[in-house]
Amino acid sequence: MTGSSVLFDAPGPRARRISLIASIVALVIIAGALAWLIWTLATPRVSGGVPVPAILDPVRWSIFTDPEVWGAIGRGVVATLQAAAVAAVGALVLGVAFSLMRSSTIAWVRIPTAWLLEFLRGMPVLLMMLFILLVASTGAFWAVVIALALYNGTLIGEALRAGLAALPRGQREAALSVGMRTFQAKRLVEFPQAFRQMLPIIVAQLVVLLKDTSLGYIVGYNELIRTMMNNLATFYGNRYLFSLFFVCLIIYLAINLSLSWFARWLARRTASGGGRRSKPAVATPGLADPTSAIRLAEASAAARQSGGH
Repeated sequence: MTGSSVLFDAPGPRARRISLIASIVALVIIAGALAWLIWTLATPRVSGGVPVPAILDPVRWSIFTDPEVWGAIGRGVVATLQAAAVAAVGALVLGVAFSLMRSSTIAWVRIPTAWLLEFLRGMPVLLMMLFILLVASTGAFWAVVIALALYNGTLIGEALRAGLAALPRGQREAALSVGMRTFQAKRLVEFPQAFRQMLPIIVAQLVVLLKDTSLGYIVGYNELIRTMMNNLATFYGNRYLFSLFFVCLIIYLAINLSLSWFARWLARRTASGGGRRSKPAVATPGLADPTSAIRLAEASAAARQSGGH
């Protein structure tokens, strides 16, 4: 008897026949949906009594033969990456500071930091951008950067704090036994290990940060979406909206999927110890897997809150 047969019974002739029929029906439905979509995109339509070319008509895509369009798209991509890069640096710096302050043994440092983090996590990013733009008059770029750095810094800080809490107690005790102070032990021994273990989660959060730069559209920052869906569409006409949307989608997918692939590769490399052969270390369960690490962070935060009451 195999291990799989213990968990479930092998399907009989009737179950296999039902499964085959369901698969065929699903394929027919999917093929029909694709055919309808292609037909819709390839069919001209009438809007307000005026004939409009089909979405797949080459006329709708002629905008991309203009070098000025690609120049504007390039500037939008650069603006998006620039805001994301500056915000990522700020989020990492704030995340490190928040994690150390949140896990401090000094109550007057730990408690106000916890209140601040709860406030920042509960505030919508767009509302934070608008607040910074209207109150501080920083301009659209810095409103986007500061808001993204603050919000994502809180999440990175909590991830690092969870990594610190998940380390074996023997790490700190060994550091204290050789004469280190508590902060030295945390900074020189515990924190580097926690940062390495939580690095895939941090990279995944930076992917979210990059996508959130699209909120700059609302505050007037000329990132990629605003450049394509507002500036170019207004200048060249709304008949190019779908083609601009499609190209914008492809660019975002290329950037975000590349970063997501890098996060998964980093998670595997971290789990395998960087590909180097070394002596077995004390394992910290779940930290190599991003989903498990997030659950561990939530469980750790809940345990600390319940312990404080």
